Amino acid sequence: MTDTQADLVFRGGHVHTVDAARPTAEAVAVQAGRIVAVGNESEIKPWIGVGTRVVDLNGGLLVPGFQDAHVHPLHGGIGRLRCDLHDSPGRAGVLDTIRRYAAEHPDLPWILGAGWYMSDFPGGTPTREELDIVVPDRPAFLTNRDGHGAWANSRALELAGVDKETSDPADGRIERRPDGTPSGTLHEGAMDLVERHAPVPGPDDWAAALRIGQAYLHSLGITAWQDAIITPKDQRTYLGAVERGELTARVEGALWWERDRGGEQVDELIERSRAVASASTGSNAGHFRANSVKIMQDGVLENFTGAMVEPYLDGHGGSTDRSGISFVEPIALRDHVRRLDAAGLQVHFHTIGDRAVREALDAIEAARTANGMTDTRPHLSHIQLVQPTDVPRFAALGTIANAQPYWACHEGQMDELTIPFLGPERTTWQYPFKSLLRSGARLAMGSDWSVSTPNPLLEMEVAVTRVADISRGLYEPFLPDERLTLEEAMTAFTLGSAYVNHLDDVTGSIEVGKLADLVVIDRDLFAPDAGPIGDGRVLATFVEGQPVFEADGFRG
Repeated sequence: MTDTQADLVFRGGHVHTVDAARPTAEAVAVQAGRIVAVGNESEIKPWIGVGTRVVDLNGGLLVPGFQDAHVHPLHGGIGRLRCDLHDSPGRAGVLDTIRRYAAEHPDLPWILGAGWYMSDFPGGTPTREELDIVVPDRPAFLTNRDGHGAWANSRALELAGVDKETSDPADGRIERRPDGTPSGTLHEGAMDLVERHAPVPGPDDWAAALRIGQAYLHSLGITAWQDAIITPKDQRTYLGAVERGELTARVEGALWWERDRGGEQVDELIERSRAVASASTGSNAGHFRANSVKIMQDGVLENFTGAMVEPYLDGHGGSTDRSGISFVEPIALRDHVRRLDAAGLQVHFHTIGDRAVREALDAIEAARTANGMTDTRPHLSHIQLVQPTDVPRFAALGTIANAQPYWACHEGQMDELTIPFLGPERTTWQYPFKSLLRSGARLAMGSDWSVSTPNPLLEMEVAVTRVADISRGLYEPFLPDERLTLEEAMTAFTLGSAYVNHLDDVTGSIEVGKLADLVVIDRDLFAPDAGPIGDGRVLATFVEGQPVFEADGFRG
């Protein structure tokens, strides 16, 4: 018998521990928020007492809490308070959703929202006239689901003074007609030409957005994440949640590098990080930290702002002079990263194109040369296009590959707006997850929600199958040699992302002494008859042994 009883025991299913020393178990005991025993049912039985809550897994699966290494909960939450287009099917569905939202909100001065899919519109660029039909009476501004482009109607463009005489900003592009007239789509930094005129959410709106985003992520088994854009406003929102005791997730904030500024902001970012550390007090102190800096080095391939070593093709095999945008000058980037690394701050890069990947790796190499192999754990997110010669540099430089696996499949945006502009050879360099693992790189995973679903089970399904929807069998696997095993994908979404967030010492695996951040899934995903991974359903999510989500009817 044990000296004390457990507060919580899980039994009756498969425990996938993500612990190399003991990969599987039958039961787990939790006491005072930490895991105190992992083993078979007979080993755990002595921990059960009168006051122990016993969760019967009923043949299902217990895993460590999922951790999203690149996500935007505030923007995802605010999107749910606006015109949400993420679930609207096709061009007609998008326009109908906007029409209905505008009719239901006649007093709003602007129609704002997000989530349209580029491949639903010819060339990925909807027109202002299409939007004018459904919103003729006031300005409308709606970002696409990847956040790298926006759709504006004529009223919004007129109000902002954007016309044929307006120059493209250095970090963006206005989509135009042959005569130079704006067509209605704005790419990257050009979005700000209109967005800065739109109403801004207030502190209460952002607080509500965080509550909505956190609840949604908990319902999917996510117990920790790295928020990939933290502005001073976002910082205040998280700290307010900490003060009110509302932040139940563990969050690493990536402080936003303003790409229209230079090295003068390094000291400001260091000070902001220290301010967060000193301000995080109370019962959930440490649930929000800001020891990372997010540098967006390029855009995306679909609008030709992803930074390329060789120019894009024209879609028919011909050459062009378009090579994308490096938002931070590469030589300056090396100095910025060196200084941030020396101060103990992690750098979180957005890298889509092969040139952006190489520029980020070069900057990390410069920091390693100057500072040695620090424990800052830099990571490159998205890693869509990686030249084979750069794959081994991740492991050599101690750089984590931060993958968003939901995009690694054949679908409209890939087949219509990417592959024709890359050509056959470069197409094979996309999302090289298995190659990175084989080379010794550490792999983490995230969703980039609200760009795509934050459901880790759907994300892992694509990582394992490289198919957009395995249950419908719509497509052939995309570069099947880069498929992962379920165990590899699960490790990336748990211990791999915990490593990115410097939480691997206390979370990310089910081991004695670690915090009881745990997820109950309705089936054993590793069983031969489990069905598609994405069909699995999270029944309950626990943080330090306390439920933060329980599905309707869950009786555990």
